[in-house]
Amino acid sequence: MPFVRLLQVNIGSTPDVVAVRQRARQIAGLLNFGVQDQVRIATAVSEVARCAYGRLAGGRATFAINVQQRPAQLRVMINAEGAERPQVALVEGEQPTATLDGALLTAQRLMDDCTVLSATAQELRVEMNKSLPPARETLDLAQIGARLAATPVQSTYAEIEQQNRELAQALAELRERQDDLLELTRELEDTNRGVVALYAEIEEKAERLRKADEMKSRFLSNTSHELRTPLSSIRALTKLLLDRMDGPLTDEQERQVAFIASAAGDLSELVNDLLDLAKIEAGKVEVTMAPIRVGEMFSALKGMLRPLTRNAPVELVFVEPPPTVLVSDEGKVTQILRNFISNALKFTEQGQVVVRLLDEGEHRVTFAVTDSGIGISPENQQLIFEEFSQIEHPLQRRAKGTGLGLPLCRKLATLLGGTVDVSSAEGAGSTFYLRLPAASP
Repeated sequence: MPFVRLLQVNIGSTPDVVAVRQRARQIAGLLNFGVQDQVRIATAVSEVARCAYGRLAGGRATFAINVQQRPAQLRVMINAEGAERPQVALVEGEQPTATLDGALLTAQRLMDDCTVLSATAQELRVEMNKSLPPARETLDLAQIGARLAATPVQSTYAEIEQQNRELAQALAELRERQDDLLELTRELEDTNRGVVALYAEIEEKAERLRKADEMKSRFLSNTSHELRTPLSSIRALTKLLLDRMDGPLTDEQERQVAFIASAAGDLSELVNDLLDLAKIEAGKVEVTMAPIRVGEMFSALKGMLRPLTRNAPVELVFVEPPPTVLVSDEGKVTQILRNFISNALKFTEQGQVVVRLLDEGEHRVTFAVTDSGIGISPENQQLIFEEFSQIEHPLQRRAKGTGLGLPLCRKLATLLGGTVDVSSAEGAGSTFYLRLPAASP
């Protein structure tokens, strides 16, 4: 059977309504409901029973267990039928019987569900359900029925005392929760004050960082301009000496002058990179968008970088690009690719450096520079895009760089609305990608 009936109580008089409440609490206790759930069930059942008594002349409350449901449920059926009763008060001075809507709203809040099966002038049928708590042991429903039969119904006075105790306990719990809420509110207010102070401190530090960044950019810009002139003079003078414009040089003199020229060239490259970074951070870099012929750009790059491959065991290969429409700043695209290619040539002892244009859809253009060099381990693939960061490697020490080229490439690509990234494995070469939108961003 899906239902096991525990008890049925008639609702034909005022004491019967009180008895229904008492029986509901007793049954809830025997079914291992907690004290608060016992009060909830008793209140819900008594409200609906009081409404049924106030509407119709005869009624009954049936308590049963739905054993098919998982978990099992306590089911309470309130049925009333017969002649319509005039609105009465259960106790002298009390308001007339609760309305059906009010009773149902109370039951829906306190039970798992409350359903009106019928509500007419001659019949009222309401079903309420509450899932049983997890049982520590198997419920003996026959024993529960026997205990109910042996338990007398208390007087109305005793029921009022019980309700008063429940109300006092509920008020005590409410006051305790209110105290907890007040304490929590004070803690939240303290936390909010701390958060406000923290935000103020963060804003102050952010402003300091912004000013420091401005000062750094101004310093880099001014320093770069100040260094350019003497570096240009040093490079010009070393070229004059190496070209024997002032007479012949001894082998040792030529070696020393060549060392000075190389150091001046490296320093000049560093100054140029610093100046470009300072301009980008200051927002003073202008981007000029125009159609780019990729084939012609590849030819110019090949001629520009040919001296780097002369007498070297590394071949620089430009793959003929497909017809592609690209609108971007050709100077900045060339600067990024030139940096990729020069790095690849530096760190490739033998093999090839291949430059190609990849087909990745009509809305994006991707350049790839692939080498067969030393490669980059996964943990260092983001490090190389940080300023002044370089990887420890014997070849790195021979081919010294500024550590600014790749960070500059990333910032230039961002200005163009694109990205740069790398795919590499240590000892297996690298591929650097420049991805740009096909049209102007």
